[in-house]
Amino acid sequence: MNNTTSHTRVGLPALVLAAGLAALLSVSLQADDTDVAIHDAILMQIEAFANDDDEAAWTYASDGIKRRFGSADVFLSMVREAYPAVHRPSSIEFVERVPHGPFEIQVVRLEGPQGKRWDAFYRMVLTKGVWKIAGVRLQPADLGI
Repeated sequence: MNNTTSHTRVGLPALVLAAGLAALLSVSLQADDTDVAIHDAILMQIEAFANDDDEAAWTYASDGIKRRFGSADVFLSMVREAYPAVHRPSSIEFVERVPHGPFEIQVVRLEGPQGKRWDAFYRMVLTKGVWKIAGVRLQPADLGI
């Protein structure tokens, strides 16, 4: 009887550890899925910009962006003029994603057309299960040492 009790006590911590690892793995897989979906939305919009495909770029914009600009033509014109590093980056590096409750911030390091490096802070919103771009703020990248 003591041996059975002993095995139960030894087995319980292992079971708790296994359940904890499974929960962490599940959270990690969900985070990876979110990362992939957000990265894909940003990359697909940048590809649409590169192809001057107004309508395709427009599909990745949030409802708020669509209300603000009204049409794909106006939107693409604004991006072309105000955000050349987003419109035509020569390199793209995903740096980090920061959850903010109802939205996520994806930090992307971009190299613009003249070689200047920028940190682009993409505000991402989940709309009907699809990540949309709700805005981008650019600042010169801090390249460190």
